[in-house]
Amino acid sequence: MNPAHIDLFRAVLRHGGMTRAAAALGLGQPHVSRAIARLEADLGFPLFVRGHGSALPTREGEAFAREVERTYAGLDHLRHAAAQIRELGTGPLRVACQPALAAGLLPRAIRRLIAEAPGARVAVHVPGPDTIWAWAASGQCDIGLVRPRRGHAGVAEEPFLAVDAVCALPRGHRLAEKRRIGVRDLADEPLIAGAAGAFQEAVEAAFAQAGLAPRFALAAQYTAARCGLVAEGLGVAIVDPVPARALTGLPLVLRPFAPRLPIETVLVRPAGQAPGRLAGRLIGHLISERDALLSGR
Repeated sequence: MNPAHIDLFRAVLRHGGMTRAAAALGLGQPHVSRAIARLEADLGFPLFVRGHGSALPTREGEAFAREVERTYAGLDHLRHAAAQIRELGTGPLRVACQPALAAGLLPRAIRRLIAEAPGARVAVHVPGPDTIWAWAASGQCDIGLVRPRRGHAGVAEEPFLAVDAVCALPRGHRLAEKRRIGVRDLADEPLIAGAAGAFQEAVEAAFAQAGLAPRFALAAQYTAARCGLVAEGLGVAIVDPVPARALTGLPLVLRPFAPRLPIETVLVRPAGQAPGRLAGRLIGHLISERDALLSGR
């Protein structure tokens, strides 16, 4: 059966006659009549009772029409399913993000994504960095924002964000008047350490290079917790400026720290496969939000 003949069969049914169907489609009536006759020959039974400018379906034609509509309903479903896959992907977009970006930059990027793709589903997870790397390697997340690590196979990574650490001080602290805090300024200050890892090692190395022994009285894993302790006057901390600047309700001042201690974030995803359409869109919005952050907008 010629699919074009079936389309004309539906048109004749819809318009109630071959002449009217031909006029609606911009075709000659003989062309429509020949197509219907060819379809009837292929099927082996008449589809219409002709007469007086109309074309009424035979009982066989009515039965065949019901099957045709079922088929076209299935095609419509396939078209809808294809549109859903094209616009929204194959399921929830899984994003694993470090805490520093999970409360600001990432939600803003997701808001942009939802605005252009209503109905998109996104699942956000905030595990530790080793888990994010493992999930990216195993395909358990589509996108990850995480601190750099070495030795992870099966992961595609690219630089995403690099900022310099700042010193968080209680408001009214004696050092708050300084425009920049040097490592020697903190020689006698109680310090709040971060979690064990590359950044904390870099902080300790900066003190060691200056011949100083830092006084780490307290420790807290995340920037928000360290800033909370600083706000209570329990010490000062070297922190990531991105989440620290979002803590506007705390009595803190942030000052550049010397020597420069870069804090890097990379964007990771499973290697060997291109990101899906939805993931690609979100990556684009993440980059836009990052650029806005770096430009101070």
